[in-house]
Amino acid sequence: MSTIPELLKHARDLMHKAVENTKKELAHIRSGKASPALLDLVKVEAYGSEVPLNQVGMVAAPEPRLLTVQPFDKSLAPAIEKAIRDADLGLNPASQGGLIRVPIPQLTEERRKDLVKLVHKLAEEGRVAVRHARTDGLHKIKKIDKISEDEKTRGEKDIQKATDDHIKQIDQLIQAKEAEIMVI
Repeated sequence: MSTIPELLKHARDLMHKAVENTKKELAHIRSGKASPALLDLVKVEAYGSEVPLNQVGMVAAPEPRLLTVQPFDKSLAPAIEKAIRDADLGLNPASQGGLIRVPIPQLTEERRKDLVKLVHKLAEEGRVAVRHARTDGLHKIKKIDKISEDEKTRGEKDIQKATDDHIKQIDQLIQAKEAEIMVI
């Protein structure tokens, strides 16, 4: 049997995870400037399996429009280049000695608008996850026996307040990412 504070904590934890997941997803969306997180989802064919890029090389952003990848094993450089090219990020890496340079091209107006739509889609998924946590919490509060209706109502209000706070956080993430994408 759970108490209202336990249910509230559980719902808040789920909401916090939804916000963090949305933040992580938004970090992978390319804006006009270089960010090592841009290559986090790239998988490289190495040692007979697909491994994340950050396990076979060190990614850095030495300039606002340039990423560099320093392979741990120089023989993997061609595989890393191919993986970045095939990742559908619109990037064209080039090897210079043991270093792979990945210039970040300017975004077109049309591409910026597409990215903003993607940001809104990811944010809506985050909001839905927060609302699911709220629904789950409210449902469990209604099932609790041996507490007054006032306590149930107070618990429901607390869960709604947590929901509003977490949705506001997601909205702030969207605004920041949208501004970052639209900067020329």
